Amino acid sequence: MRVYNTLTRTKEEFVPRQADAVSMYVCGPTVYNHVHIGNARTFLSFDVIRRYLEWRGFDVSFVRNITDVDDKIINRANEEQVSAPEVAAKYTSAFHHAMERLGVKPPTQEPYATQTIGEMIEMVERLIEKGSAYESGGDVYFAVRSFDGYGKLSGRDVDDMRSGARVEVGDLKRDPLDFALWKSAKPGEPSWPSPWGDGRPGWHLECSVMSTGHLGETFDIHGGGVDLVFPHHENEIAQAEADTGVPFARYWLHGGMLQVNSEKMSKSLGNFMLLKDVLDTYPASTIRLFMLQTHYRSPLDYSEERLASAVTSYERIETAVRNARAVAEDPATDGATRGSTAEESALIETLAAAPEDARKRFIEAMDDDFNTAGAIAVVFDEVRMINSFADRLGGDPSIGHVGLLTAIVDTVLDLLRVLGITFAEGEDGYPIEVVDLASQLAGYAGGDTREAVDSLLASREAARTDKNWALADAVRDGLAGLGFTVEDTAQGARVIYRGQN
Repeated sequence: MRVYNTLTRTKEEFVPRQADAVSMYVCGPTVYNHVHIGNARTFLSFDVIRRYLEWRGFDVSFVRNITDVDDKIINRANEEQVSAPEVAAKYTSAFHHAMERLGVKPPTQEPYATQTIGEMIEMVERLIEKGSAYESGGDVYFAVRSFDGYGKLSGRDVDDMRSGARVEVGDLKRDPLDFALWKSAKPGEPSWPSPWGDGRPGWHLECSVMSTGHLGETFDIHGGGVDLVFPHHENEIAQAEADTGVPFARYWLHGGMLQVNSEKMSKSLGNFMLLKDVLDTYPASTIRLFMLQTHYRSPLDYSEERLASAVTSYERIETAVRNARAVAEDPATDGATRGSTAEESALIETLAAAPEDARKRFIEAMDDDFNTAGAIAVVFDEVRMINSFADRLGGDPSIGHVGLLTAIVDTVLDLLRVLGITFAEGEDGYPIEVVDLASQLAGYAGGDTREAVDSLLASREAARTDKNWALADAVRDGLAGLGFTVEDTAQGARVIYRGQN
């Protein structure tokens, strides 16, 4: 397995500290607003990286923090005329709900900044003792030039740097490049007591304390968006390594930005779409497919057209799986025995090897810096094979042939689950509301969701035969309202269930 390490600017062999375990930290949200789809790309990318590592057998300790004290939170509290803790609680809950809807797994541990203040103060005290930080007027600053390795992550030279938008400049600093570890309290703002007076931590300090506090002084992977390389991650390295004297994170992975018209999607530019709104229109698996068809380090252009294309791709996979299952579950034959031609024998041999070959190629793609685009290409190769095989089986599938078809389908579903892309499977995947719909429109008296769908399809078919278009349309529209699409095929009507948002 090889990963691109921002720290070394090369693709390196991934060798975790422990042979069977990976420690991983990803910068979480500053909870002052709903997460937008650009933020979501970062969380989704590292969710897939985590899922893949777990699938490969690693025990992954995944830590993602919540920044619940920050200037942005305070500003939003003033706008909404509520307290900063109320703002943080509101948008933390919204973030968790959005991640759940997107299918992002909860972190192993999720520390909150406000619950780690004591540990932050302790780190600042150690940095002052070592001469890496200084107090000035109730604020505490990290002395950038005291750390020889400053700039190694971003590739910047300290002497060539100029203070920028994210590098705070104040009259109390000894050097414009120094950054705040502790900020003195201002009237009406959240604050905590400290040796330097009441105040609150600087943004950069939080992640160094929370990551090392849960994963140790040195851990395997630190992740985040590429926009965090400087100054946030650069500052994390400086303060953590100045404190411990040992390397901070071994591998630095950074995701590319989601763009709109070649501009980074951001709240400050006003060109963002809230994740919750996009999820109201597109199923989570479709959004994941859209994002994962581009490598996580590359920029990704957002557009409705590309999302619509992802919907088509998703339906293509789902239709292949459902059609294959229909053949496998209902192998109606006329009892005839079909002869095996040389061409068919070669096809069967290829298909028999397909599951193992697909897994091998999937691993090769994902082992190459988590190349999800290549991994998805493997899936579509298998989809084409499923369609070809199902067509060849026709109405005379043998038991052996059905077994091959089922094995390929199961492989496709397993590989997609690694990417967090799922399909409703079986009766448990259908909403219970479909039973009520079947009772109203088809006279169904049972309680099984799959039977309810079958009764609705039968009722629709009978209505179409009787030219009762109102009932036929009511069945179709009712199913659509519950997340189903009715598909008419030569073998009769089937449903595709996309789920409810």
